Amino acid sequence: MLKEAAIAKLRAEENAKVVSRRASTRPRFQRVKVSILGRYMLENKSEYPCQIISMSPGDADVIAPVPGQIGERVIGYVDHIGRIEGSITNIIDGGFEMDIAASPRKRDKMANQLTWLANKDELNLPEDRRHERVVPDERHAKLVLQDGRKYTCKIIDFSLSGVAIEMHVRPAIGTPCTIGRMRARVVRHFHNGVALEFTTMQQMVSVVQQNLRIN
Repeated sequence: MLKEAAIAKLRAEENAKVVSRRASTRPRFQRVKVSILGRYMLENKSEYPCQIISMSPGDADVIAPVPGQIGERVIGYVDHIGRIEGSITNIIDGGFEMDIAASPRKRDKMANQLTWLANKDELNLPEDRRHERVVPDERHAKLVLQDGRKYTCKIIDFSLSGVAIEMHVRPAIGTPCTIGRMRARVVRHFHNGVALEFTTMQQMVSVVQQNLRIN
């Protein structure tokens, strides 16, 4: 037992050295303060909710219930940003810092998204200025959670990327679900309902409206 603990400690120290070497050679990016919800998965496949409080196209500060180990690989699914992956570089109070592995094209896209997120409150921009919000003709829909529970809900409005609905229950942030024939997940709570983000960006408002209707 002691031998296994010693081996684990040596591995952790080696991982920390590798991460330190990577950190000293990777390009630096300017971070912006944000407040973005999401989920992350550690190497053992365990998943937890999280909040990004500071982020750049190359790294992020993550508030997380389980911080993992320095050097451990982590995959995140972050609102507005999408999938990110990298390694834990430091343990902070309440979470961890991670680097982000991405192509130059994805980093450019991430930089644009972060710029919008960092400025939308200050400039009083709409929640999703990229896509017009539409109130559907038929506002009643059926929401089905991953565990099979079904609820009738009322659509407030929708866009090509998500939908806001009125309902008497509030599934946890990150909960996968289906509304009508659209796959989505819960990304935000408000006083009388929840906001859902579609798992796939849609191309036509008419198609979204048709697929949101009760089957």
